[in-house]
Amino acid sequence: MPAEPLEASGLENALVELLGRKAVMNHLRVDGFANRVVATVDNMDRKQLSSRLWPVYPSTGKFSVREQDGRTYIDADNGLRYAPLLLLAETVDPAQVAELYRRMYPLLQAAYVELGYPKGRFNDRLLAVIDHLLATPVPDGPLEVRLPPIDPSVAPPRPWVLYQFADPALESLSAGQKWLLRLGPVNERRVKLRLQQFKRELVVQATPAQ
Repeated sequence: MPAEPLEASGLENALVELLGRKAVMNHLRVDGFANRVVATVDNMDRKQLSSRLWPVYPSTGKFSVREQDGRTYIDADNGLRYAPLLLLAETVDPAQVAELYRRMYPLLQAAYVELGYPKGRFNDRLLAVIDHLLATPVPDGPLEVRLPPIDPSVAPPRPWVLYQFADPALESLSAGQKWLLRLGPVNERRVKLRLQQFKRELVVQATPAQ
């Protein structure tokens, strides 16, 4: 028999059952979780992706770069910041994630309507965004970045968040695709593999009911 749809009050327990309480406490923002998921997915193929809306806590540490021959590149060790979250994603069975998604779907669809899409289907939007992320280019070498001109009299508290790709073609990509590039090529491949597996489970299972 298909599992019962989740009520908002039961969402945290369902996440704990899937991931474990420690993982949920350390990595997930369970307050407004369905709304956070929907907002983040909807913004992935746009130019801005606000971390305050993410369903996960931002990675610790700061974006790291290295200097070489007068140019600045993303440091190869920068991807280590994301290791705990990626390891968590790789320990969960994609079929179980898809099953939880099905149970959550009424909450996700309601959040999508609330976001401003009264006639849209979140499932369609999710699949489109997954395809968009899977189309992210794979760099064939270190990625050069640079800081935009900064007024020295107004020093930003976190200048590392201002780095841009030196290649205009990469800088013109969506926020989600640029996020994947910043993970580093190995992590990018890991994320894409999990996305492919999750999408496969969504396609295998029946489309969530409205």
